[in-house]
Amino acid sequence: MTLTSTDRPAPREGGAAVVPVLAFAGIVVAVMQTLLVPVIKDLPQLLGTSPSNATWVLTSTLLSGAVATPIMGRLGDLYGKRRMLILSLAVMVAGALVSAVTSNLLLMIGGRTLQGFAMGAIPLGIGLMRDMLPREKLGSAMALMSSSIGVGGGLALPAAALVAQHTDWHALFYGAAGLGVLSIVLTLLVVPESPMRAEGSFDLPGALGLSAGLVLLLLPITKGSDWGWSSGTTLALFAAAVVVLLGWGVVELRTKAPLVDLRTTARREVLLTNLASIMVGVSFYVVSLVLPQLLQLPTATGYGLGQSMVVAGLCVAPLGLTMMFTAPVYARLSARYGPKATLIIGLLIIAVGYGGGLGLMDAAWQTVLTSVVLGAGIGLAYSSLPALIVGAVPASETGAANGLNTLMRSIGTSVSSAVIGMVLANTADHVGGVAVPTMHGFRVSFLIATAAVAVGLLMALFLPKPDRAPRLRASSEEEANLERAEEVLRGFRGRVLDAGGAPVARAKVTLIDRRGRRAGSALSDEEGRYVLAVPSGGPYVVAAKASGHGPRAASASHSGEERAVELDLSLPGEVVSA
Repeated sequence: MTLTSTDRPAPREGGAAVVPVLAFAGIVVAVMQTLLVPVIKDLPQLLGTSPSNATWVLTSTLLSGAVATPIMGRLGDLYGKRRMLILSLAVMVAGALVSAVTSNLLLMIGGRTLQGFAMGAIPLGIGLMRDMLPREKLGSAMALMSSSIGVGGGLALPAAALVAQHTDWHALFYGAAGLGVLSIVLTLLVVPESPMRAEGSFDLPGALGLSAGLVLLLLPITKGSDWGWSSGTTLALFAAAVVVLLGWGVVELRTKAPLVDLRTTARREVLLTNLASIMVGVSFYVVSLVLPQLLQLPTATGYGLGQSMVVAGLCVAPLGLTMMFTAPVYARLSARYGPKATLIIGLLIIAVGYGGGLGLMDAAWQTVLTSVVLGAGIGLAYSSLPALIVGAVPASETGAANGLNTLMRSIGTSVSSAVIGMVLANTADHVGGVAVPTMHGFRVSFLIATAAVAVGLLMALFLPKPDRAPRLRASSEEEANLERAEEVLRGFRGRVLDAGGAPVARAKVTLIDRRGRRAGSALSDEEGRYVLAVPSGGPYVVAAKASGHGPRAASASHSGEERAVELDLSLPGEVVSA
């Protein structure tokens, strides 16, 4: 994939509010996902249907989210990430409003299917950050965006429980629609459209093939407990998924502009990161399934903690809040040791959380402690994943690659839901015709999560050395972008040099128009080269600054024609006051 001639090869920064606004969009997505968790057990009664039919309300969101995530990421690369982000949120709002006005099963499933499209907001937000933020700010920003799914889930659980306990459950959907509208308005006001575009057209056959394969794969995973894991329907769907996905892969490898570049995906760093993402997704969902049930079981069981729905949500909320607070910690750790090391540290903390949690199930405060430790580990792990992906793929594939990575996490949570649901069902005690989860089932679930973490840790250990591959990839990509831009640029180009004539890498070069407003910015590459596009002809000021050097500004004019004006900037040595 290459960038089109109208692209800016260097990041274009938005305002200071861009990162929190994009993170808020991620939180809205998480709220949508966790919306019905407090009323899951009551859904059959609320919708007037059987328990097996009621599960389609949750399954439909999962399936549409899995399909939409890589597709919206690719559409964002082609047609604008901000545009697709707003579209994803708008479809979610429409789905929430449909669900808010009905108790009919089929309409509810339709509304929840539309809500699943919001899952595309996560990779689109990460892609926008990569396109707009300088590298020194990108790590913590992506960490916050990646963790927003846990933050929103942690905040939504007690809030949704409070609403469901004290008012009509349809109010949950009105609240989600309101948050979606607010997110759209903030995005329109604050987030600029990315100038980065991938060449080519949308791969419709690839999108249809991937969609069919994912539905065939995830359907038996989520419904296997109802249908029977060895039933003909379950086995036939798994077999069909293998056939369809293999056929889709063959076609994608022969397509000039594929939906997912499988050659890039097969690179060691990308493949292992995606496999580790599945394991992190498994570990994230286990605690979300186990602790709320343990907290709400009556004390008469001998191990249940007898808490209300709202208190149970509050005890698990630190899981998401801790994930949010780990974003700045991740930035510091990653800057020093690299995202691979941070992923390993996160997985080790998750293992400690689940290992310790096996013996911390006797009081509500112990579940809070477990949530805090697991939140810290999952936050570090989740924050590392997009950084590893972004460092390993071209800028023109950021949306699709992160969409696929988000999909891997979703597959992990789906597998977790199916496996833990089966474990809890098979180990349950039946009292008066009601299945009651046992402490043995809870502990087995924690052991499964620990095993998943161990597999993820193995994948992380085989990743390339810290930051080596990402840095080389970014360097070669920047060089290619500069070479392409130099051929067609309407603007300024040149080198940033020190007082002795040596190139200055990572210098920030800013373009200021006649009104004193910033018209663009760039970072110089390893050879000191920079490229700045101009919106129109006229006088400009080009200013450069870098650590260890004094600033330099130069006045220059551009005719507005399709040509590049050469302008080198020599930075003086930094003056240190006595």
